[in-house]
Amino acid sequence: MSAKIAVTGAVGRMGRMLIEAISQSANAELVAAVEHPSSSLIGSDAGELAGLGKNGVIIVDDLGKVIEQVDAVIDFTAPVATLENARQCSEHGKALVVGTTGFDNEQKAQLQAMQNQMALCIAANYSTGVNVCLKLLEQAAKILGDEYDVEIYEAHHRHKVDAPSGTALAMGEAVADSLNRDLDKVAVYGREGQTGARDRDTIGFATVRGGDVVGDHTVMFMADGERIEITHKASSRMAFARGAVRAAAWMAGQPAGFYDMRDVLGLK
Repeated sequence: MSAKIAVTGAVGRMGRMLIEAISQSANAELVAAVEHPSSSLIGSDAGELAGLGKNGVIIVDDLGKVIEQVDAVIDFTAPVATLENARQCSEHGKALVVGTTGFDNEQKAQLQAMQNQMALCIAANYSTGVNVCLKLLEQAAKILGDEYDVEIYEAHHRHKVDAPSGTALAMGEAVADSLNRDLDKVAVYGREGQTGARDRDTIGFATVRGGDVVGDHTVMFMADGERIEITHKASSRMAFARGAVRAAAWMAGQPAGFYDMRDVLGLK
């Protein structure tokens, strides 16, 4: 049976792509679409806005108006909006898949505190390929150990407002955890001038912004005489949308608790 899904931020670029991805899924059905109350597109047909033709799902201005109809909610909006949507999901015991980035520590704590009332999935990146890379990075770091220097490069489009990307940080955390390091203590986010010799425990990040790059990530393990690179390149946001829909369909049948994409894919 298909999971009944609501998409918040439905008229945004990612929202429309999620609606398209749901239309292509055999395991999910779009039953609700939500947008900020100030949007002029409230009352529009969600399928038509996504370029799919009318599907009968009318965009509303409040998740609370449709929450009883759904099994799971996919939220790629903004931290404040996500927290409000999460509150409604927790009150009604609905699964929530969060793709929003840019939470501060207090907001993260508020969100994670709701996991006892709902199934909550948070992932830095919903691409299946990225999550396979995270698993590979854990294994590589454990095998290579402290003899290899680790550097992370990421590139995104000119409109991305946070840096490094959440995916780059997740990759850094995967490596740091496997090496028994605290990423907060060993991360270096920029180098300039006379920096001195590289500290072996350092995990460096390099950020590039420009054009319409969807998302490139490379983790380099470097030693004398050789270099290993694990790379993921996204050419379309549909990779993220399909993964989020896959997560929502899976989450709809899960008990309350905290999950990530590696749970969804059985990679743990």
